[in-house]
Amino acid sequence: MAGALFFAYAAVSLRLHERMLSNSYDLGIFEQIVRSYAHGHLPTSELKGPDFPVLGDHFSPVLVLVAPFYRLWPAPATLLVLQAGLIAASVVPLALWVYRKLGTLAAAVVGICYGVSWGIASAVGFDFHEVAFAVPLLVFSLVALARGRLSAAAYWALPLLLVKEDLGLTVAAIGVLIALRGNRRLGIITGLSGLLGALLVLFVILPAFNPNGSFAYWFWLDSPGGGHGGPLDQLHRMTVGLVTPQAKVSTLVLVLAPTLFLALRSPLVLIALPTVLWRFASGNAFHWGTGYHYSLVLMPIVFVAFADALVDRRANPGSVRRYLAGCAAVSLLLLPSFPLWQLVQPATWRADSRVALAHRLMGRIPDGATVQASSQLVPQLTSRTSTSLYGWWQSRPNPQWIMVDTRVPQDRRWPLDFMKEKIMLDQARTRGGYSTVAEQDGFVLLKRG
Repeated sequence: MAGALFFAYAAVSLRLHERMLSNSYDLGIFEQIVRSYAHGHLPTSELKGPDFPVLGDHFSPVLVLVAPFYRLWPAPATLLVLQAGLIAASVVPLALWVYRKLGTLAAAVVGICYGVSWGIASAVGFDFHEVAFAVPLLVFSLVALARGRLSAAAYWALPLLLVKEDLGLTVAAIGVLIALRGNRRLGIITGLSGLLGALLVLFVILPAFNPNGSFAYWFWLDSPGGGHGGPLDQLHRMTVGLVTPQAKVSTLVLVLAPTLFLALRSPLVLIALPTVLWRFASGNAFHWGTGYHYSLVLMPIVFVAFADALVDRRANPGSVRRYLAGCAAVSLLLLPSFPLWQLVQPATWRADSRVALAHRLMGRIPDGATVQASSQLVPQLTSRTSTSLYGWWQSRPNPQWIMVDTRVPQDRRWPLDFMKEKIMLDQARTRGGYSTVAEQDGFVLLKRG
């Protein structure tokens, strides 16, 4: 099962990248981070700004583990394949535990439904992210917690502190459950480690590396007017604001729907609270919905909680079978709406002459050059050039090369719309000292000097 899921995940993400549907934010950024580690440097990302220290943006030192693989295969595909392996591996402890408790059929249904769940599919279909490391750690930790192996649960949870700054709160939640399940001392140590670790990262480590001297994303808690809004605004945000607008409720329903809401019968589902709370309290609308990678860490929690609730019902085989059938039906119903469905779409595998042309033109840019490029072109260049995003105000000025795809659809354009992009290209030619090296089929390649 894990092997089949690995090939499915890898096929989707690699094919999207080959079709130039990956992005500067985030695949390009993460490749620059891993490339820094692979060359023995503290991580920087040119896409975040010239020589920007990434440890001042997000705290994910776990990415150093990718560096040896990247040295062997210095390409963005390395990150995508590794992500596929990490997520696919997480099905093993979950399915084996269900197999031991409920048998082969239950293990197959829970494992497959978890593996094709929409939160995982959304993440696999959108570049690479550091939280892929959290997925197997969470499953191992929660399965151990469900089995009463409290020390193992703590040991698997603590490395989450090295994955991302918000996961310290998840570790704290695991510590609370460990304490409630009988090992108060270990639970307190785990919980305090998670809480203090998160506070240390947010208020000491990230500000120390960030050029502005603070955590870069406090503005997510701003009110719509741009300020913190005072106590009443924050009270609204943490109460009514957690379920409005409707996108938040829809996401929450979809998170629980594959389990027919049975996951709510297990205390393990409480471990999802820190992630749900920060997402729904955020002022960034992207955090509220079902797109991107934001629900990836919720899927392991919800499905382990589902399995835990099923194990509690094993004295009633008919009830277990009904929930398994419902889980399979909902998962199948949701599958066509998310990226894994692209595996069976002919367009996914159709060759595109523009992609081949883009690579021929990019081949004219020498290794080590400074480049500004369109978002979808950036990940095609980051392995061998110093690449930043064309039109982004933080990009390194006056690069040696500019390459732009002017035919990107409006709904995928970022940060420039069509007219601003055209104006900037004209200015680069007339006043910026750039000459046209090639202009073909919507691609524009400029060289300075």
